[in-house]
Amino acid sequence: MCGVFGVYAPERDVARLSYFGLFALQHRGQESAGIAVSEHGRLTALRDLGLVSQVFDEQKLGGLRGQVAIGHTRYSTTGSSQWANAQPLVQHGRARTVALGHNGNLINVGELRDELRADGVRIGTTSDSELVAGLIANDSAPLDEAVANAMRRLDGAYSIVALSEGRLVAFRDEHGFRPLVIGRIQDDLVFASETCALDLVGAELVREVAPGELVVADADGLHATQVLERAEGGALCIWEFFYLARPDSRLEGMEVHNARVRMGEQLAREAPVEADLVLPIPDSGTPAAIGFARQLGLPFSEGLIKNRYVQRTFIQPDQELRRQGIKLKYHPVAEVSGKRVVAVDDSIVRGNTTREIVRMLFDAGAAEVHLRVSSPPVIGQCFYGIDLADPSEMIASTRTVEEVREHLGATSLAYLSHDGLVDATQRPASALCRGCLTGDYPTEVPAEAAKLRFEPARA
Repeated sequence: MCGVFGVYAPERDVARLSYFGLFALQHRGQESAGIAVSEHGRLTALRDLGLVSQVFDEQKLGGLRGQVAIGHTRYSTTGSSQWANAQPLVQHGRARTVALGHNGNLINVGELRDELRADGVRIGTTSDSELVAGLIANDSAPLDEAVANAMRRLDGAYSIVALSEGRLVAFRDEHGFRPLVIGRIQDDLVFASETCALDLVGAELVREVAPGELVVADADGLHATQVLERAEGGALCIWEFFYLARPDSRLEGMEVHNARVRMGEQLAREAPVEADLVLPIPDSGTPAAIGFARQLGLPFSEGLIKNRYVQRTFIQPDQELRRQGIKLKYHPVAEVSGKRVVAVDDSIVRGNTTREIVRMLFDAGAAEVHLRVSSPPVIGQCFYGIDLADPSEMIASTRTVEEVREHLGATSLAYLSHDGLVDATQRPASALCRGCLTGDYPTEVPAEAAKLRFEPARA
């Protein structure tokens, strides 16, 4: 996950634009936030642990002056949640200074770390993102060539914005695992992980950064180079469609909300149920619940009230924090009492949240609780930017659907089929990464993912 934002606008308050852009991308990462600005080539960065609103205030924004800026909200997949790993990272190299924000996850991290250290480059974090900055900062070639050289060395997922030499650089891996779009505010250029950030700052969508493309914004305008040959079909992460992206964002021209409604409609066709009430597990389950209820002609109700001041439990960096957050986050309403309830969610990974919700609904008097999930079972790790942890923690990796239902305590359980999910995106299966659902990955992957493998050992 993670959210990245960039703006080249010499006559505007670029720090404030970045601040609002990050607000729109807060759902993509809640561990830390940061903004870096370039004033006539001199870089200044402010980053800290916490939400965007906790990290920045008027005084801090006022001190970030420049003509170009990048911003980042972090959700960790390599490296722990600590200040040193907050972004944008700033790398002072032999050739230049680079500030960089990264959405994605690299696979060849160990190899790159060893090479940079052998070259005398100091590695100060446990994040894979610092390695990208290190490659660019220590390459004596012109900036665009240095970035292109780095792209050829990276293996995995990356949608990146960077500042150096007063220029804004954006680039994306050849598979296009993570989204990255270009917008304009009149003559000024904006880059963002999702189109919802463009909408918030008043920018019009121009296009997506193509997989394998390098785009540079400077005083002469926009310069684009296809550095890497685009992988056939692409591999946009399927999670963007059913969970990660904001419903009002558009992925490859498709509004996410509409895709999720179609998922719910198809789920109702595949797994109908006699019930009195359909309720979503908010927020990402809401569009699918709307589609499910609409398809079967059943009443739709909130049913579960969400505390809007609690962060996403899925993207808490620690499993115990996830468990503690569940009861704080949801509470059923009296309307479920005596009803046969269908609870619709976008996915089930570990099952902790879902099991607690089922118990809450029965405690509130529900006669039956039928679970419907608008994605297939999650059975494998993600190597491209989602912290799904080890398959042993995934409820569906070693259980049948009936065993999962029994463990969760639900009256019935059904998942959306693989074909149903793909059809709802209106994209061919070959254009989507579904590795965590199928075990079939677009690239060579390591035997396992270890998020904290570079953390120092503690006695």
